[in-house]
Amino acid sequence: MTTTPPCQPGFDRRYDVQGLDAIDVAVLDTFAYVRQDDPAAYPGEPMDIEIITDEFSPVCPWSGLPDFGRLEIRYQPREKCVELKSLKYYLTSYRFVGIYHEHATRRLLADLTQLLDPLSMTIRCDYGMRGGLNTVCTVRYVAPERREDALDPQD
Repeated sequence: MTTTPPCQPGFDRRYDVQGLDAIDVAVLDTFAYVRQDDPAAYPGEPMDIEIITDEFSPVCPWSGLPDFGRLEIRYQPREKCVELKSLKYYLTSYRFVGIYHEHATRRLLADLTQLLDPLSMTIRCDYGMRGGLNTVCTVRYVAPERREDALDPQD
């Protein structure tokens, strides 16, 4: 006769998660890429901006347990830069949102490209090992006029 072992306390536990509406896009703020009071022309435009953090932590939509990711945001601004304190608050708003790695990475790109209208942006998130598997998601955006330039055979 086979008996089923008693369920260990906690093995059936699931933490509640918040929905996508908890992502606080309204907190994001920007500042001008070029200062109006600075008459100096900067050679080598456009600038590449990289923002990196090891503190991105949405949660698993199934268990509610945190997923810790190394987030890398790289972009070439057009007219606006993201203000870092507002970005930190925005990223922190993911802390209890149940979202798959792939969806979180795409959502970051969608929100930030809408905010900044950059010339280009790449978002990469390395979510680390879970169950022996490592997930790294990378999404890219290139402004339409830059895509046409990239296809120009005269370059």
